[in-house]
Amino acid sequence: MANAPISDQLRKLEIPGRVAIVSRNGGLLKINVTTAWSTAEIYLYGAHVTGFQKTGEAPLLFLSRLSHFAAGKPIRGGVPICFPWFGPREGEPAHGLVRLLPWDWVESSVAREGAVTVRLRLPGKSMKAEWSALCTEFAVTVTDKLTMELTATNESADNSLEIENCLHSYLLVGDINQISLTGLQGAPFDDFAFGANGARSRDDAGPLRIIQETNRVYPDHAGTVEVRDQNLQRAIRVEKFNSNSTVVWNPWTTQKMPGDFDPAEHRNMVCVESGNVKRNKLSLPPRKTASSKVILSSQPL
Repeated sequence: MANAPISDQLRKLEIPGRVAIVSRNGGLLKINVTTAWSTAEIYLYGAHVTGFQKTGEAPLLFLSRLSHFAAGKPIRGGVPICFPWFGPREGEPAHGLVRLLPWDWVESSVAREGAVTVRLRLPGKSMKAEWSALCTEFAVTVTDKLTMELTATNESADNSLEIENCLHSYLLVGDINQISLTGLQGAPFDDFAFGANGARSRDDAGPLRIIQETNRVYPDHAGTVEVRDQNLQRAIRVEKFNSNSTVVWNPWTTQKMPGDFDPAEHRNMVCVESGNVKRNKLSLPPRKTASSKVILSSQPL
């Protein structure tokens, strides 16, 4: 596919040495961010953060080598935005509409201390009629940490909207057999692996280790999760705000996956997702706003 043209309007949002827009995979437009501490990349398609890397470190985010970069197909890896629903929905794409839609880049800025913020907005006419009252924005701030905030406003004068939101972070790990997750011990979870159909369970055995297909939704869990990676000798911290659900997922080699994911790649990723899903879904009243924020960071073990 030919590279997409880059308009003068988009060029005006670039910041020399800090923010640039390029046409890359499949001709999709991508924003590259450079700071004194790190680099990041954000596709306008899906407002999808596909990369974040601190200087001298391995990438923080996993991106499948088989990922599609094509209209109508989600990007596999990075941080997909699941909204306004999570999971399957009959007759609709899994995990909502917005990760399959082009977003508008509306602002970029550099703070005095060097933080770079990029703001995107979903065009008002993008959503189907039942969701047309939603005004949806996404802000990404890049420092030595990656901060992402999804904001939705119900602009309806009289109708409440029932929504789910989730920032579906794919984290890169050196070896799935050498990681453990802290912050979840003793928390009840709904199990969706191996056809468990959401059976309620609880694990008090200590830090979670991924040894098989894992698909857990932890309801009423607002706390921080840390992924301790012995192979890469680092800990990835997933800190969240206005998020009452945590999802942990790895398909292993047993979950049937589309062709954009090589089963062998399960060794190098784990998803720790943050949002408000299933029993924690939100009822957004008229003229009200809901936001959910995630901060990803890393430090040496």
